[in-house]
Amino acid sequence: MENESSCPLCHGSGWISVREEESTSVRRCSCFEKSRVERLIQNANIPPRYEHCSFDDFAARNDKLGLAKAVANRYVEEYPVVDCGLLILGPCGVGKTHLAVSVLRALIAKHLVNGLFWDFRDLLKRIQHSFNPVSQTSQMEILDPVLQAQVLVLDDLGAERSSEWVHDTFAYILTSRYNLKLTTVITSNFEDRPSQYSLLPDGTRVSREESLEDRIGSRLRSRLYEMCKVLRLEGEDFRIAVKQAQYRV
Repeated sequence: MENESSCPLCHGSGWISVREEESTSVRRCSCFEKSRVERLIQNANIPPRYEHCSFDDFAARNDKLGLAKAVANRYVEEYPVVDCGLLILGPCGVGKTHLAVSVLRALIAKHLVNGLFWDFRDLLKRIQHSFNPVSQTSQMEILDPVLQAQVLVLDDLGAERSSEWVHDTFAYILTSRYNLKLTTVITSNFEDRPSQYSLLPDGTRVSREESLEDRIGSRLRSRLYEMCKVLRLEGEDFRIAVKQAQYRV
């Protein structure tokens, strides 16, 4: 008996017969593409909180956010002709992760890319956990998908306290993807500006507010600029300005 959930056009085969004059050929049914997109999105590791994010519901509450949304949308339309990724910078709550996930989901839907999302801190913890002798996962089992994904979103770069191991791990990921010419989308709360220092009475320089360069170093910052187009988001913290306003009496 035919499966009730089968497509009425192809009856679950994924192919449709096309009659052209005196010959008959076959083409992929639209349901095949739809199911493939669904599988790719399910495998992209997008957190439940962000799994429905799209350009349609990205709140462009000012001109700068509207411009960033337009640039990101155009980026998706021009893919894969684009020869860079995206570095999305801005303060907390302006929609960086929402925009990054919107790009990832749109690239999957329009171009059927193999995409992957990772919060940078969670990725580092998973890699560290693989060092445990009782762990069932090896370091390369975690890293290989990160290195090979056609599109990788690394969210919240710089949130993890910098160390030599963190720096080397990020450098390895970034350099590997750079050499393979793969697309990387990165978000960060840290401003990209020259480091600001205060001088102590003894002449010692103390950083007043850390920048992206303080977190990842000048060499990796330079590599990021070579790999990515920079989008700067500005605006109020959405969580405070909008979400909390819903509960005020």
